[in-house]
Amino acid sequence: MRIKILQQILFFILIAFYIFAGYNHFASPSFYLPIIPPYLSNWANEINLLSGILEIILGILLIPKSTRPYAAKGIIILLILFIPSHIYFIQKGSFTLGAIEITPTLSWFRLLIGQPILMLWAWWASKVDIQIFKKFF
Repeated sequence: MRIKILQQILFFILIAFYIFAGYNHFASPSFYLPIIPPYLSNWANEINLLSGILEIILGILLIPKSTRPYAAKGIIILLILFIPSHIYFIQKGSFTLGAIEITPTLSWFRLLIGQPILMLWAWWASKVDIQIFKKFF
């Protein structure tokens, strides 16, 4: 029973994480624009907005069981598309992003540990059976 509750909590956190992350692209674009690699800077605003829209949509699509596998695959693809930003972090070296000090060690951690964990979390979410939604979907 405790495992089922933990699964549900982690599932809802994942949904909230992507919806909030997507919203944050609109609320704080100045946080995201500096981490877009220079070779994509001509489209930085569009990339930022598209990323935000996709994160919100994919977070919402995790809710219905019928769209959950597609949303999970979409999240994984989006995370793969974010890899150039993580590589750019590493190339930049240490820098401050808002109130956060980004070091090369943190950048490597995000690329090699954080991204795969988020990908696994999305894949896992596609397999979760959440009882609470059965009434609605």
